[in-house]
Amino acid sequence: MAFRRRNKSYPFFSQEFLIQNHADIVFSLVIFILIGLMFETTAKTAILFIQPQYNISTMNADGEVTLYHYGWKDCATVLFYLCITIILHAVVQEYVLDKVNRRLHLSKSKNTKFNESGQLCVFYLVSSLWSLYVIATEGYILRPSSLWENYPHVHLRFQVKFFYLTQLAYWFHALPELYFQKVRKEEIPRQLQYISLYLLHVLAAYLLNLTRVGLILLFLQYLSEMGFHLSRLFYFIDENHHKMFEMWSVGFVLTRMITLTLMFLAVGFGLARSENQMLDLETGNFNTLSIRLLVLFVVCFTQSWLLWKFFRFQLSRTRELRLEQAARKRAAAKQQMQRTLKRDSVGHHENGLIKAENGTSPRLKKIKAP
Repeated sequence: MAFRRRNKSYPFFSQEFLIQNHADIVFSLVIFILIGLMFETTAKTAILFIQPQYNISTMNADGEVTLYHYGWKDCATVLFYLCITIILHAVVQEYVLDKVNRRLHLSKSKNTKFNESGQLCVFYLVSSLWSLYVIATEGYILRPSSLWENYPHVHLRFQVKFFYLTQLAYWFHALPELYFQKVRKEEIPRQLQYISLYLLHVLAAYLLNLTRVGLILLFLQYLSEMGFHLSRLFYFIDENHHKMFEMWSVGFVLTRMITLTLMFLAVGFGLARSENQMLDLETGNFNTLSIRLLVLFVVCFTQSWLLWKFFRFQLSRTRELRLEQAARKRAAAKQQMQRTLKRDSVGHHENGLIKAENGTSPRLKKIKAP
């Protein structure tokens, strides 16, 4: 299975060889783990990587239900799906984005941003639809109070735990992709910022048993970011396309406001009214005043920082547009003045004499016949 066109061969285990063949190497590792399921002696080890662990069976009105909680074995599952994500990343890059890039003939800087937006659009689209499905089936939309009632939410359904494991796998996979995609050095700090922020928030929601609030916040965030990257893709295709950016700007601010409101409602108000506010690691209860304040501070700081960056960019963009408009007006006025002077300086000939436009002759000079 070859993901990249080989224009040149490199020595084994060299840097260029690993970059060019990283998807094939990871694919071989995945096949090796799957083969382990075929043998009884290795099946128990292989299943640690493929299937979420720490499941328990309980009885309710609908019958027997299997629930999950987290533990250190989740690291193996995240590692396996990290490899799957690297393979899917290479498939999207090779069979979708590279073909579009060859038709658009973008510059190197725009090509990098186009690939980044294309990859993130696919991820945000899948994750937003998936999270919306989980939110609807779990009943969080019809019962908002379920976001904080019966905390701690230690036991998760399969779809909730698997969603969080794949989210962690994707954002951890983004770190080695900076090396595999040969991202420019000036772009690495910016990408590390949002990768670290996503990892921080997803891990906090998963480990602090705030998975219900985290699901809704991730859905809102992914929906907003998908709008931005879709707008950027359309802009690269047609640089006169700006309307989607204006729509995204409104959605971005609304997302920040809804996120802050929801966090204060669920964490600052809902969990604060809970009777059990003692730290208990065995039961997974982190509902204490200090932890609630820390969670609210992290979320509020992140949202405020995003808003500050957004408004600063908008103000700088507005100043640039004003300067461009002023420069265009000065250039147009200068061009109009030159045309006026040229028209006033040029007269007409009558009986061999230069006549001005008003009919007078400023200089009585005979024009010699050619």
